[in-house]
Amino acid sequence: MDLTFYLYVIGTYLLASIPFGYIVGKLFGKDVTKEGSGNIGATNVTRTIGKKAGILVLILDLLKGFIPVYYAKLIFWDTKLIAIIATTAVIGHCFSIFMKFKGGKGVATGFGVLIALSGKTAFIVFLIWLGTFLVSGYVSLASIISSSLAWIIIFYLEKDFYITTAVFISSLIIFLKHSANIERLIDGTESRFIYKN
Repeated sequence: MDLTFYLYVIGTYLLASIPFGYIVGKLFGKDVTKEGSGNIGATNVTRTIGKKAGILVLILDLLKGFIPVYYAKLIFWDTKLIAIIATTAVIGHCFSIFMKFKGGKGVATGFGVLIALSGKTAFIVFLIWLGTFLVSGYVSLASIISSSLAWIIIFYLEKDFYITTAVFISSLIIFLKHSANIERLIDGTESRFIYKN
């Protein structure tokens, strides 16, 4: 590991730390941390501002996971180094230095990372997410189930220890970030997905 790699890791963390949900909310005159669920992710932005803003945040959050991992694969090749960068991207989004080490729940950014790591895995995980969401109506449940299965799927398809470990750690972070959602799902108080025009 040389200086280039360490600088790349720092850059990845800073890029992933950019709170696009918070920024887009402010552009619309709202503080999304004080509305809805208080989360800066695309789901809460969609609920509190509207679907166009939500889609914008979704794309931006996905790209900040995809871009650093995609280019890391071109630059570093070593899957151990790529795995570190992949994990860093999810950590940056979930524990943003710009939000006092708070952040989103990691689903969109994690999916961006997954696309860069393994397109086949990302496609299967998306189908699981979509199927769960269409059946249940819960974004949180779809996210919990699909992210929890992601590391198993990528292990089976890619058979790489470091990449699997990165996805497992990311899945664990996403799962823990949804702890409040899990409690509400168990209690039957979780909100189904709705949006404004």
